[in-house]
Amino acid sequence: MIHDVAIVGMGCTPFRDHWDSSADDLLVDAVHEAIGTVEGLALDAVDAFWVGTQGSGMSGQTLSKPLRLKGKPVTRVENYCATGSEAFRNAAFAVASGAYDIVMATGVEKLKDSSFSGLTATWPPADGSDVDWTAPGGFSLLAPAYQSAHGLDDSMLRETLTAIAVKNHAHGALNERAQFRKAVDAASVERSPRIAGPLRVMDCSGVSDGAAAAILVRAEDAHLYTDHPIYLRGMGFVSGAGEGLATDGYDFTTFPEVVEAARVAYEQAGVTDPATQISLAEVHDCFTPTELVLMEDLGFSARGQGWKDVLAGRYTLAGDLPVNTDGGLKSFGHPIGATGLRMMYECWLQLRGQAGERQVPDARLALTQNLGGQPGSCVAFVAVLGNEQGEPA
Repeated sequence: MIHDVAIVGMGCTPFRDHWDSSADDLLVDAVHEAIGTVEGLALDAVDAFWVGTQGSGMSGQTLSKPLRLKGKPVTRVENYCATGSEAFRNAAFAVASGAYDIVMATGVEKLKDSSFSGLTATWPPADGSDVDWTAPGGFSLLAPAYQSAHGLDDSMLRETLTAIAVKNHAHGALNERAQFRKAVDAASVERSPRIAGPLRVMDCSGVSDGAAAAILVRAEDAHLYTDHPIYLRGMGFVSGAGEGLATDGYDFTTFPEVVEAARVAYEQAGVTDPATQISLAEVHDCFTPTELVLMEDLGFSARGQGWKDVLAGRYTLAGDLPVNTDGGLKSFGHPIGATGLRMMYECWLQLRGQAGERQVPDARLALTQNLGGQPGSCVAFVAVLGNEQGEPA
């Protein structure tokens, strides 16, 4: 079923401080941009809709009210920071199954209005055994674990994390939709205030508002809507059991959920050597050590070699495997419901040859990777997209 799905249109708002726009406004903008990318398509022609949001709406009316949809099924989903990816995943299965001919996946979040400087959530009652944590605190554990496992001294670790931040901000400086459009130097990153463990402010993604949307059809129908469809080649999703938070000696140098989700997506896509077969990747760089670990979990670098590849420039726009070509979470911030679809929007542009200054030459396969939760207890999504349909592996 995975190979029966194509993306024929997409839209994405700028991610930034949208003080003058509501979540409704952002959704309307993203949806109408997506509709506008498919010549002759009317919104009413879409059979079913999914909307992902953590806290900017409840029920399918999060989307149906601002769009004035009548007689349409709309499903609201939430899955931590992979919420936008979850909207896409459900929409993809719905159209692939034959239940609908044309569907739309959307995601939105308004975070700036909360007055908080980070992500917020209302947690259900529990038994009191949950671990209190902050996102910077939880993800800061990756850095010393990686350092110890692979023999980096403090200066080498710092140089590696700084290189990731500098790279992503350099990419974001080329992107008109990014929240932060200024390249930064290493000195700026290294003198920014310390937040948690070795993490500094410039190791952390920002807080922003945004929305994105994707229009999906069956692959066999794609050329009815566009001359440049993008095909879903593989997709994996894993919801972890949370064992890491209750396990002594847990290995904080890997996200097991990401490894398994990637394995599933690669198998479906026929990818046997991601380091050479993937043209570009959008990954969940909520913090700089997260991206470092992901380079190895996704098979882009051998275990213990990711830091060397980072410092060698392998993941820059000029490198062998550009990562976060649009600037990533570091440049866009992280409006939870929209991030996963924002990643797909960049891949959609790249695979269609429409990424401008950021264009990766001869891009054929692109990967998006999204995770939510915390190290030791997360959910993970991986998708492989291509500009050729391919066959089931």
